Amino acid sequence: MSNTFGHLFRITTFGESHGGAVGVIIDGCPPAHKIDLAKVQAFLDRRRPGQSHLASPRNEKDRVECLSGLVNGITLGTPITLVVRNEDVKKDHYSDLTEVYRPSHADYTTDLKYGVKAPSGGGRASARETIGRVAGAAVAEQILQALIPDLRVVACVDRVKDVQATISAKITRAQVDEHPLRCPDKAAQASMENLILDAQKQGDSVGGSIVCFIYNCPGGLGEPVFDKLEADLAKAMMSLPASKGFEIGSGFEGTYLYGSQHNDAFVVRDGKIRTASNRSGGIQGGISNGETISVRVGFKPVATIFKEQDSVDRSGQEQKIKPAAGRHDPCVLPRAVPMVEAMAILCVIDHFLRQKAIAHTKGVERL
Repeated sequence: MSNTFGHLFRITTFGESHGGAVGVIIDGCPPAHKIDLAKVQAFLDRRRPGQSHLASPRNEKDRVECLSGLVNGITLGTPITLVVRNEDVKKDHYSDLTEVYRPSHADYTTDLKYGVKAPSGGGRASARETIGRVAGAAVAEQILQALIPDLRVVACVDRVKDVQATISAKITRAQVDEHPLRCPDKAAQASMENLILDAQKQGDSVGGSIVCFIYNCPGGLGEPVFDKLEADLAKAMMSLPASKGFEIGSGFEGTYLYGSQHNDAFVVRDGKIRTASNRSGGIQGGISNGETISVRVGFKPVATIFKEQDSVDRSGQEQKIKPAAGRHDPCVLPRAVPMVEAMAILCVIDHFLRQKAIAHTKGVERL
């Protein structure tokens, strides 16, 4: 089972949704950098359950503990282990579901592959696994702030079901976090919230999309063939629970244009080579060009719903399934925003360190 992401800056996440703890081991973190665990906690607080009426009511504080790799807040260059204990586990909510495959969950495919599955909470397939990713990214972001002070990664909800928001090209996390929906478009917030609450009332769920911007990313990150920066971003985003689609720059809309309409003309601005437009989304030929990187990730409606559905059990017998209890998000989007930011940060730091290695080998410092 692969639980590791990255090449030079690697995270390995561990733990199950209803196990004793979840967390991350970070390997390849540069030494002698100051890490503030309060900032790691703040990042985790943005993804934890129970933070608003739009999220799962599971009561987890998600308090982070550091077991290795830091001394007085300074990285040693050795593996950093961060752990979060599971405190509000209710395995009895799954007692009537242990032998039945829940529609659109990973129950059946996990059983098919390994011949065994976690009896409650989804195990490794649960969104609770992303705690490790977010904690690892919170460390990575502090390293990046020291190495690339102007770099910023900001994501937000830009669509819930069929309600589309208008998102400015320049947004901040403070603006995003003003509303529990994490959508900075005030005109769309009420309609989005009503959709989510109505679905929740009906025992149903809704999906949508999140847009993520990487501002002031250095040019030259990424590889020209298999490790294209957008390819790694796509893998990162599509590894998130409930993700179903990925676009960069103009995305699928760009496929309706002629090349003459889609090409980003080069210009000189403030003494630097830039592009007049940014339909490429900040990446060309798999390599960042210095413009803002913009990606969009589509998320399906949460699979756990409180309506009767058809299914089968492990013996192949037809069953009717309707969870008697449970604590699930009616819409994953607000809590997925920091998850999307986390995966973008992990991609950037890994490719930045890879490019630094190339520059060092060649004796040329270009970043």
